[in-house]
Amino acid sequence: MLRSYWKSRHKRGPGAYALLLRLSAYLCLCACATRRGCAEELGDPKTVVHKDADFEVTYNDTVTSDIQTIYTFNHTVSRNKTEGVRVSVNVQSEQVENPILIVVRQKQAVLSFQVPLILRGLYQRKYPYAHVGRTLCQPQTRALSETQFFFVDVSTLSSQGVHYQLRVSRVDSFTLQTDKKFSFVATPSQPQYFKYVFPDGVDSVIVKVNSQMNFPCSVMSIQDILCPVYDLDNNVAFIGMYQTMTTTAAITVQRKDFPSNSFYVVIVVKTEDEACGGPLRFYPLRPDELIDAGNRSKVLDVVVSPAINSEVYVMGMLFCLGIFLSFYVLTFLVACIENKRMHRRKEGLLSTPSVSPAETGKGLTPVSPYEYGSIENSSTLSSEAVTDSMVSADANYGYMGPEPFKRRPIAPFFHLDIHIERPLDSVGRCRQESLSSVEEDDYDTLADIDSDKNIVRTKKFLCVSDLARKDKRILSKKYQIYFWNIATIAVFYALPVIQLVITYQTVVNVTGNQDICYYNFLCAHPLGALSAFNNILSNLGYVMLGLLFLLIVLQRDIMHNRALLRNDLAALECGIPKHFGLYYAMGTALMMEGLLSACYHVCPNYTNFQFDTSFMYMIAGLCMLKLYQKRHPDINASAYTAYACLAAVIFFSVLGVVFGKDNTAFWIVFSIIHILATLLLSIQLYYMGRWRLDSGILRRMLYVIYTDCIRQCSGPMYIDRMVLLVMGNIVNWSLAAYGLIERPNDFASYLLAIAICNLLLYFAFYIIMKLRSNERIQFLALVCILFTAVVWGFALFFFFQGLSTWQKTPAESREHNRDCILLSFFDDHDIWHFLSSIAMFGSFLVLLTMDDDLDTVQRDKIYVF
Repeated sequence: MLRSYWKSRHKRGPGAYALLLRLSAYLCLCACATRRGCAEELGDPKTVVHKDADFEVTYNDTVTSDIQTIYTFNHTVSRNKTEGVRVSVNVQSEQVENPILIVVRQKQAVLSFQVPLILRGLYQRKYPYAHVGRTLCQPQTRALSETQFFFVDVSTLSSQGVHYQLRVSRVDSFTLQTDKKFSFVATPSQPQYFKYVFPDGVDSVIVKVNSQMNFPCSVMSIQDILCPVYDLDNNVAFIGMYQTMTTTAAITVQRKDFPSNSFYVVIVVKTEDEACGGPLRFYPLRPDELIDAGNRSKVLDVVVSPAINSEVYVMGMLFCLGIFLSFYVLTFLVACIENKRMHRRKEGLLSTPSVSPAETGKGLTPVSPYEYGSIENSSTLSSEAVTDSMVSADANYGYMGPEPFKRRPIAPFFHLDIHIERPLDSVGRCRQESLSSVEEDDYDTLADIDSDKNIVRTKKFLCVSDLARKDKRILSKKYQIYFWNIATIAVFYALPVIQLVITYQTVVNVTGNQDICYYNFLCAHPLGALSAFNNILSNLGYVMLGLLFLLIVLQRDIMHNRALLRNDLAALECGIPKHFGLYYAMGTALMMEGLLSACYHVCPNYTNFQFDTSFMYMIAGLCMLKLYQKRHPDINASAYTAYACLAAVIFFSVLGVVFGKDNTAFWIVFSIIHILATLLLSIQLYYMGRWRLDSGILRRMLYVIYTDCIRQCSGPMYIDRMVLLVMGNIVNWSLAAYGLIERPNDFASYLLAIAICNLLLYFAFYIIMKLRSNERIQFLALVCILFTAVVWGFALFFFFQGLSTWQKTPAESREHNRDCILLSFFDDHDIWHFLSSIAMFGSFLVLLTMDDDLDTVQRDKIYVF
């Protein structure tokens, strides 16, 4: 640069060249001269004092702008032994405007700081610390033993003398020992860090830091052996892995990530507690105002233990596979036994005269009314009951003469307004008398007796045959849409989810920020790029058991289709109508629950919780739809309506997590929608779809209340359905009130609890009504019910252990972390995954096998409830 400048000036004359030459010479002399010589030549009056200093000696000195003190230390560095060196400076008199400047010059590093040390918190609030202690970075040496010098320069710009104390000491326990706890004290201005060297044969360790004090908030960092070491609140996140902590912190460290086979464990106490969920401190009165930090010392313990080895990984994977493959083997054995039993039964039927179950009455469920209250036997009833019921119905709704639809003054709440009881003797009539469940003496002589579905649904005693009038092929296609829709949803839902969680995991690995994901860090075993492989592996059960359920359903579907092809009377006219579309959808949903739960546990946090819960809502909804479809195959909801409702549930789940916390307006709106949805669904179930939501609904409601409650106080016609709906409304109204009053933080779990409570209520009602209708539960279904109930109980126990929670800060979440409890590889939540997948599979089997006892019972003898 000087040469080019000289060439440009040389053309202008020798005077410029001489001036440039003098300036160059002066700069070179200043650069080559000693610091004291340059200062004297420039006229700086500052005096530099050199002192040979010793370790473990406290120096009380005074420094001014005219005096700079340099302390010279020497120590022996050994390749086989690492000793820490710690510099502590304490200012006796606060000089905030002109602090003391400390510069530590080492062989391969420079450390500088000021005293009082000013640390900044949230909103740039300033906290001064008059006592500062820093550990020096220890450069590695190749020699067996080497003497190294380092210098501590003390200076200030204050014209008045500043008194200080300087002490340099050795840290004998600088290197951490395996499985040996070490206790120490740290403050924001006195951070601590220690070195750990991997022993031979250990490829992975877990570093645990514990404290009996929740606050002050702290940060644990794992850093490579490099200089400088970032050990202050404002720079600890610059390098390595780190996580905030209150009482517990744990990081699994692998040897492959540190070429030097060693690392630093850095502990920093933060200046404020907001990162750990502590209270927000007051605002300063002025932007430059200094805030007293108070006593923020914290006692901590650190221990480094070997993590699990590859053998434990293999055992964990084999255990997981073995459990769920055993279900495949057990299913195969049960299928073989059942097939052998059916084969013997067919041989027995072939050896006896060909008599249908309807002729012999064997295997048929005896006719019994299902309504609550005492009702006489069907054999004692006569046609007078029909006449009386018709007259009472006509009196209620204005029926006069042979034209009932022309004489009604006001339309009732539902579409049609006639209630026609079906005599129980006609219900028990055998299939030989009529191949249709529609009988002439069941109805008035109307032209639309065979076409108007509303007439059939007004009967007081409905049978499955009354609600299975549609063409089987049309219904099969209708219910197959459930499977194809959920398969399409799964593909479009899973692809962006997988892409997003891969991005999350990449960000965690690159930045080292362990606060992004809410793991159980005391039992989080990494594998490759995954930080918690065990939490992902434990979801394998959902996928394997979901696939097994699909295979079981497929086998039943094939057997049923074969029976239809050979015109088997039992398949055509007996049992609950076989529609497998919802079963396929349930199995697919179970598999997707496993996949999305695994994606969620790649990096569980506040923003991706819905990955783990979306298909839980779908499973609960599909199970309720399947229960209703069993006895109401013609009037079950379509796939489009069902999935639209489930989408609305997921939408409210997201809104509740984002806006529901301490938001009164949201909880009021949600509770109103919850109650209204419960009422509308109750009306839909009670009247079986025979009502219209239009402008005249309020008028019809008032008329029904007037005629049925005020005018004659008649009881409900469908008592069983009324009991179920009253109980359901009580439960849902109670849940709505609880949510409005308590406002739970975990809205997703609260919404899932609503779905599960309704499912359990409906399932219990179904079981009770099945037993009241003199139907029986076969041995296999009974075993499935008992087994599933027990497994659900244990599963919920492990679920409520709560090893982490994204409703709190990451530091508070780690307070719930616990060690592995199964094979040193799986924690409580992994066991929840195991048991809940088995319980869901068992629940699906209950739905599949619960009505197997009706396979030989004609449909006009199977009651609807």
